[in-house]
Amino acid sequence: MSGGHAHHGHGHHHEAHDHADGQEAAAGRGLWMSLGLTAAFALVEAGTGLFAHSLALLSDAGHMLSDALALALSLFAVWMGRRPPSARHSYGFARTEIIVAFINGLVLLGVVTAIVIAAVRRLQEPEPVAGGAVMAVAALGILMNGGVVYALSRERHTLNTRSAILHVLGDLLGSAAALVAGAVVYFTGWYPIDPILSLVISGLILYSTVQLLRETLNVLMEGVPSHVDLRAVGRALAEVPGTISVHDLHIWTLSSGMLALSAHVVVHDLDRWGGHLAVMQDLLHDRFDIGHVTLQPETLDAGLARGRPVIPIHPRPS
Repeated sequence: MSGGHAHHGHGHHHEAHDHADGQEAAAGRGLWMSLGLTAAFALVEAGTGLFAHSLALLSDAGHMLSDALALALSLFAVWMGRRPPSARHSYGFARTEIIVAFINGLVLLGVVTAIVIAAVRRLQEPEPVAGGAVMAVAALGILMNGGVVYALSRERHTLNTRSAILHVLGDLLGSAAALVAGAVVYFTGWYPIDPILSLVISGLILYSTVQLLRETLNVLMEGVPSHVDLRAVGRALAEVPGTISVHDLHIWTLSSGMLALSAHVVVHDLDRWGGHLAVMQDLLHDRFDIGHVTLQPETLDAGLARGRPVIPIHPRPS
């Protein structure tokens, strides 16, 4: 087997790797700041909720604590992703971020379920809320969460940071809903507004969470990335001069922004495979942003002897 791990043109690959390391370090700083602010504000909310006898603030404090846990997991993923490959983990630990994003998605589903259950109960049996205290803490929460979302949005958008942003956006929307609910309760005394707004926000969080879980599951199942057309990639490879056909083509995601490809390539002349491989690697890197490439050359007779190929792709007829 001939492996194409970008043996040619190493300069731009190393520069890209160094740049990615810098971005990951910046993302780590953003996550640390987010974790500190979220944990501190959760304690403020819990204390104020106990003082004002506000179930809404106590519930949101629990939500914030779950977000602090999610951010801690995200930091763990960044740390693990920087560890080098080993004999046992030859790809390294970059996929840790995908696993953490999936766990965060499941945590969000649990949070949404808890909010919905609490909201339904409060609709059935409305409870008095200290509107003034809720408004004050909610306004502070909007400012704090807005700053955290801004900091995280400036970092590299991986599935891991996206899951963290989703958690904080959930807090931001929750604080906005609490502010509105506190104002309505304070000025009108209509308590059902609090659980009603909670249900609306839960629906928005649920939609984003389902999208995140679909993406992470696709990565964990080693599915073809949604933005990649498998046949288009195979056709481009098959149209490289000297190629007869391409089969056993697989494209998957190692971690966010890291795509891998393997395939069997039937060629006319094995003696020219070195140059052939370089052309294909450049094609995959430049046109499809696929950097981790493993291609196995075969002659036509060898390909037929293996049996019917998987997803055979031939050049377009001229």
